[in-house]
Amino acid sequence: MVPISSDCVFLLCAPCLAPLVSLATGLKIGLKTGLKTGLATALLPAALLLTSCGAVHKFSGSAPGQRLQVVTTILPITIFTRAVAGDCAEVMPLMPSNIGPHDFQATPDQLVRLRHADVLVKNGLGLEVFLDKLIANADNPRLRLIDSSQGIAPLASAGHDHDHDHGHQKAKAKADAGPNPHIWLDPMRAIQQVNVIRDGLIAAQPSCRTKFTANAASYTAQLRRLNAELAQQLKPYAGKTFVTFHDFTPYFAARYQLKTNFLVDMPEENPTPADLRRVLQQVKASGLRALLSEPQLGNSSFEALASDLGVKIGRFDSLESGPPAAASQGDYYIQTMGRNGDALVTAFGG
Repeated sequence: MVPISSDCVFLLCAPCLAPLVSLATGLKIGLKTGLKTGLATALLPAALLLTSCGAVHKFSGSAPGQRLQVVTTILPITIFTRAVAGDCAEVMPLMPSNIGPHDFQATPDQLVRLRHADVLVKNGLGLEVFLDKLIANADNPRLRLIDSSQGIAPLASAGHDHDHDHGHQKAKAKADAGPNPHIWLDPMRAIQQVNVIRDGLIAAQPSCRTKFTANAASYTAQLRRLNAELAQQLKPYAGKTFVTFHDFTPYFAARYQLKTNFLVDMPEENPTPADLRRVLQQVKASGLRALLSEPQLGNSSFEALASDLGVKIGRFDSLESGPPAAASQGDYYIQTMGRNGDALVTAFGG
């Protein structure tokens, strides 16, 4: 049972009531990538009330002499941050490893975690669309934000033209060609992310500069080896095209002189007949042996298409999410990227 101070139970003291008043007005974030309406709206004020009035929780802001308290967003960012932080910081993911940014729905516990964090590390480039409202509701003025995409040149999302029927009217719409956020799938850009995280953690806790710097150097050396191995493995296939379910591989493709196509712009979209025809033509022209699905998504659309083309379905992991224990496995990113390279070789007929 969570102990609560008597003034909170009986008097609703000003320190307890203030967070409720300031936060309750902004808690209805009923989007898929926001807070669940109803239950979350009801529970979040209660969770924050407990926190402000002395409830016991596992994750609290650091006091002098304590480790830095760091919250991260998606799986790769958690892995990169833990690699840099070592024992100088406690790193807690905001979302479970098996939940991606497109499916994330915040809970009261996650908002409390953010409210007591010293640092928040995000991927950036518009991936974590839920964060702005969540940060505002956390009401943590001392929170430092590290945007790991800072200084990294982005590629635009390709987007395709789609025909949409609206009754008897036909409108032509193009997907928003903003920056593609999947920079972590290029190991060399991942190195840049790690270095941005290093610099942000040093700024937050200068006393750990030496450890943060050494840890980042060790991990980026591993990423350089990964890049060299992938470059050697994929060199024979330079200029070839591979097809994935959604638009998440342009950085990977550009790094290794490959071309990429995709069935839909966003993973939650359903492919149109035009999408299927486009990919059908691409696969026939390129001689691909496999379509590359993501383990995070279903394969129903690809299964029918693969059957029509007489090709197999392979796996290319976007790393947006993974098994529950993935964030605790220091080599998960590197091992998964190696498997992605193997999957491409198979898809190209190697």
